[in-house]
Amino acid sequence: MSFWQHESAIVDAGAQLGDGSKVWHFAHISAGARIGERCALGQGVYVGNDVLIGNNVRIQNNVSVYDAVTLEDDVFCGPSMVFTNVYNPRAAVARKSEYRRTLVKKGATLGANCTIVCGHTIGAYAFVGAGAVVQKNVPDFALVVGVPAKRIGWMSRYGEKLSFDAKGFAECPHTGDQYRLDRLGGELCKLVKEGSL
Repeated sequence: MSFWQHESAIVDAGAQLGDGSKVWHFAHISAGARIGERCALGQGVYVGNDVLIGNNVRIQNNVSVYDAVTLEDDVFCGPSMVFTNVYNPRAAVARKSEYRRTLVKKGATLGANCTIVCGHTIGAYAFVGAGAVVQKNVPDFALVVGVPAKRIGWMSRYGEKLSFDAKGFAECPHTGDQYRLDRLGGELCKLVKEGSL
């Protein structure tokens, strides 16, 4: 495998990094971490042992990806955003056996300084706004903001807010992707025709 690391970065023996990945200043990658191809891990990033990171993931400065977190392909983690893995931490109580798993699906964006409370799934191409606090699952393509995070719209794969017509259809002007709102069983957004991303 051919990855690059800055001389100040620490990549523990046993860590797996794919071709073309880069590890920048003062980052620390633990021995059990598995990181895909073409990833960029910024200054001060920490990656735990029980972490799986897909291909083409961007983790900006000062992000800690703790044990029990999985990031699928093309995920973006903004500067200083936060993952947790224990729901009710106490310094005097060991809870490593109680980690709650967090899954961030393909193409999702986690904005700067947002917090993802452990035990939840962030849907594919979802967009978590800067500073939001996520305390429940986020559907595919959802745009969520605030504390606690609430859905205020839907985002295309390209990263543009979607505008739906009266029949519940929208098209991304950049890619030609077509989306439909499905209100059966709750409001969900579905990609019904792919353009070119």
